[in-house]
Amino acid sequence: MTADLTPAEAARLALQCLDLTSLNDGDTDADVDALCRRAQSPFGPVAAVCVWPRFVGRARGLLPAGIRVAAVANFPAGELDLPPALAEVRTIAEAGGDEVDVVLPYRALKQGQVAACADFLAAVRQASRPLTLKVIIESGELATPALIAQATRLALAAGADFVKTSTGKTRVSATPEAAAVMLTEIVAGGFDKVGFKASGGLRTVADATVYLLLAAQHLGTSALNPQRLRFGASGLLTAVEAQLSGRASTGAASGY
Repeated sequence: MTADLTPAEAARLALQCLDLTSLNDGDTDADVDALCRRAQSPFGPVAAVCVWPRFVGRARGLLPAGIRVAAVANFPAGELDLPPALAEVRTIAEAGGDEVDVVLPYRALKQGQVAACADFLAAVRQASRPLTLKVIIESGELATPALIAQATRLALAAGADFVKTSTGKTRVSATPEAAAVMLTEIVAGGFDKVGFKASGGLRTVADATVYLLLAAQHLGTSALNPQRLRFGASGLLTAVEAQLSGRASTGAASGY
């Protein structure tokens, strides 16, 4: 299953690997309720829902055990400020969350504060165990392959379970070029259990297919599952459902 991946096959895989996301500033209980209903698609469940830390308990109470609850920390600013990030991790864990998506202090990394960024990630990893940890490197802001590779290596060295492209809150989000660099680092480091998450700007099944093929190329087709691959998005589910129901869709809704 590589270059001949059909749209229907891609849609099914995208659904299984989807972190259905709502991270709007004005999100309410009603928004989270609706998100959790959407997560239980007629075509099967998504992998997880991703919300603000304050909504973790509500989401966990609404979802079946098979759908994981993820929440963000140090999001979206990615500051080099450890105490608030650790407080968010504690909130997520105590409310019954399963996964933490933390933003690497990417501005500090661009300024050369490599050791401080490594210490930040190590502390978040220690505080978040045994939850799944996804490190958002904000690849669009790092911009260069060298910085994207360095950020990926820092995340891997800290014990990240997934390395994630973007918050979806910056001008440039996920790109195939950045994904290729990140996947190359996962393989080069021998991290055969670490996953990759594409997030930001994924709206169509065609968008998802690009990353499915990249993941298959670098990690192997056996990695096309939610243990190794995730998509962070809001609008992608609409396009997936349209594809699986036989209706055309542009997937025009916004995505993270």
